[in-house]
Amino acid sequence: MAEVFTTPLRVRWGEVDAQGVVFNPNYFVYADVAATEFFRAAGAMTDTYPDMGQSYVVDARASFRASARFDDLLDIQVSVPRIGRSSYELRIDIRRDGQLLTEVSLTYVRALDGRSEPLSDAYRDLLSRVATSV
Repeated sequence: MAEVFTTPLRVRWGEVDAQGVVFNPNYFVYADVAATEFFRAAGAMTDTYPDMGQSYVVDARASFRASARFDDLLDIQVSVPRIGRSSYELRIDIRRDGQLLTEVSLTYVRALDGRSEPLSDAYRDLLSRVATSV
């Protein structure tokens, strides 16, 4: 089983409200940054895997447990708990000092001309190699 991918991110001033707490929509930005780094580290951002550019988020959910604040150093963990025929899910856990702050789930579907299409065998293999659950 693959290791859980982790990338750091520091909370910037423009991401917090007047009390210094991260504004909730920014957790989806953090999830997107982590997903991009995850795909880069997995080698998915090459011409070998056109599925990457043909996959679109069709569902995004977040569960908030605690708040991040200005200048917090976050560890963002990415895993692949589900791979379907034409879709897959990323689970993104946002942590500070080991404490789970927010869980984000992103479901991607591969689509061409507005219709879902099966993931290529190569892309499914890549996702399977990096798949793990937290």
